[in-house]
Amino acid sequence: MMLPNPAAKYRAFPPVKLADRTWPNQVISKPPIWMSTDLRDGNQALIEPMSPEKKLRFFEMLLKIGVKEIEVAFPSASQTDFDFVRKLVEEKRIPDDVTIEVLTPAREDLIRRTVDSVLGTRRAIVHMYNATAPSFRRIVFNMSKEEVKALAVAGTRLIRELTDAHPETEWVFQYSPEAFSMTELDFAKEICDAVSEAWQPTPQRKMIINLPGTVEASTPNVYADQVEWMHRNLARRDAILISVHPHNDRGCAVAAAELAVMAGADRIEGCLFGNGERTGNVDLVTLALNLYSQGINPGLDFSDIDAVRQCVEECNQIAVHPRHPYAGDLVYTAFSGSHQDAIKKGFAKQQADAIWEVPYMPVDPADLGRSYDAVIRVNSQSGKGGMTYLLEQEYGLVLPRRLQIEFSRAVQRVTDETGGEVAARDIHTIFNNEYLNAITPYQYRNHHIDESQGNGTVHIRVELERDGQPLSLQGTGNGPIDAFVNALGMDIKLMDFHEHAIGAGANANAASYMELRVNNGPTRFGVAIDGNIVTASLRAILSAVNRDIGLAENS
Repeated sequence: MMLPNPAAKYRAFPPVKLADRTWPNQVISKPPIWMSTDLRDGNQALIEPMSPEKKLRFFEMLLKIGVKEIEVAFPSASQTDFDFVRKLVEEKRIPDDVTIEVLTPAREDLIRRTVDSVLGTRRAIVHMYNATAPSFRRIVFNMSKEEVKALAVAGTRLIRELTDAHPETEWVFQYSPEAFSMTELDFAKEICDAVSEAWQPTPQRKMIINLPGTVEASTPNVYADQVEWMHRNLARRDAILISVHPHNDRGCAVAAAELAVMAGADRIEGCLFGNGERTGNVDLVTLALNLYSQGINPGLDFSDIDAVRQCVEECNQIAVHPRHPYAGDLVYTAFSGSHQDAIKKGFAKQQADAIWEVPYMPVDPADLGRSYDAVIRVNSQSGKGGMTYLLEQEYGLVLPRRLQIEFSRAVQRVTDETGGEVAARDIHTIFNNEYLNAITPYQYRNHHIDESQGNGTVHIRVELERDGQPLSLQGTGNGPIDAFVNALGMDIKLMDFHEHAIGAGANANAASYMELRVNNGPTRFGVAIDGNIVTASLRAILSAVNRDIGLAENS
C-alpha cells in the first residue's frame, strides 16, 4: 500500500559541522591524478562483461589517451579477471609510467590471490576495502565498529607482509572505507588512521585513502565538507593521497568530484562517460574537459573524442547519449535559428590565436576532432519538423544520427543558394544526388561470394567500373564487407554500419548506411538501396569512397 506521503519514509542527510570550511574559496588550478576503473567497476556493471579481447582493447585505448593509473580487475572474483592481469604482466603490456591497480576485499584468501595476480609487475596499487557505514555494519555484516576496524587492520598487515616479500615491485597500498559517504566522520577517521598506522606510509612512500561516494547520499557541498574534514583531521596527512570515487545516484557526481578536489582531494576514480553500477561512476571525460574549458590542461588526450566514444560503446555495449557533454552526437549541433545565427557570427569573428569566445560553444569542437553542425529545420512554418522526419515519413529512410548531421550540410548548401525552404521531394532529390548517385569513379556491376573455405572466411569476386572501364577485384575476409574492403586495397576503416528494410514482402528493399574513414581522413557516409542486403552494403561502401574522392578533389 502506497503511503499518503512517500517522502515521510526518507531522512535528509545530516550536514557536516564545518563552519570554517575553506573549499568554497578554492580554485582548481591543476588536474587531479586520474584513475580509470572502467575495467573493474565499470566492467562489473555491464549486462555482458567484456571479453579479454575487449578489455585489452579498452586498456590500450586508456593508455593512448594518457591515463596513468588503471584499475584493471578484481582478480579474486574470477579466473578470467586473474588471467587478464597475468596477461598484462607476463606479456609486458604495461608501460613504465603506468600503474595498474587491483581490488580486493579485506579477506585473507582473496588478498593472497590478489597479490599473486600482480607479482612481477614494476609498480602496482593493491586496493583493499571493507564496508564501514552503519547500515552495512548492522544489516549486511552484523559487526561492531571494533570488528570492522580489526578486519581492516588485519588485511592491511597481511598485504604489508606479502608485498614486503617481493621488493622487486614498487607497492602502493590503497584503502577504501566503503560507503564513506554514509559513514560517521569520526569513525571514518578512526578506521583510516588505524589502517595507516598499520601500513606506516611516509611522504616518500605515500598510501592512498580513498573516500568513495559509494552511494551519493547528499548534495555535493556536503560531500565536499566530508572530504575537507578528513583532509584536515587524518593522521599522517603528508604521507597520504586522498582519493575520491563519486557515484551518480543523485545525478551530481561531476559536481561532487570537482568540489572534493577544492576540498583537498588529490585523485579521482571514475569511468569514461560515467559507466558503473546503478546510475554510474563519475564521468572522467566530462571532468577532464571541464578543466580544459577553463584553460587547464587535464593531462588526458581527447583530441579524437569520436574514436574514444566508439571504443567505449563497442566494449561496454552501451550507447553514449546524444546529449552527453562534449561527446554526444548533438552537442555541437544547433537546431534553433537564433542559436545558429549567434554561433555563425561567433565563428566569423573568432581569431585563431585568440581566447575562445563563440556563443553557445564552451569549447572549440575542432579541439576534440569534431565540427559544429547547424541542422536546418525545413518547412518550419508549416510545423512539419525537420528534413530527417520528412525523409522517414515520405520515403522510409531512417538516417543514423551522424548521417543526419552530415546530410544537413548538403541541405544547407541548397538553402543558401536558393534562399528558401525546401519540400520533401527536394530533400529526397538532394539525398539521391549526394549519396545514391555517387557512382564515380567506381560503379558496382555484380559480385560472387564463395563461403566454402570454412573457418568463417569469405572469398568475394566483384565486377566494377572505374571511370567507365571494367575492373575485376578479389578479396577475402571474415564476411562479405570485410572481404570487399580488402579487395579494394585501400586504407579504409569501417566506423559504423546501419541497415533497415524499406517496405515489406517480396517488394521490400534494403537500405544500407556505411560510415567510413578513408586514408585516416574525416569520416564519410555512403548510402545504397537494393533488393539484396549484401549488394546494398557493397554499393554503400563505394558511395562513401566516391564521395571521399570527390570531396577531396573539390577541397
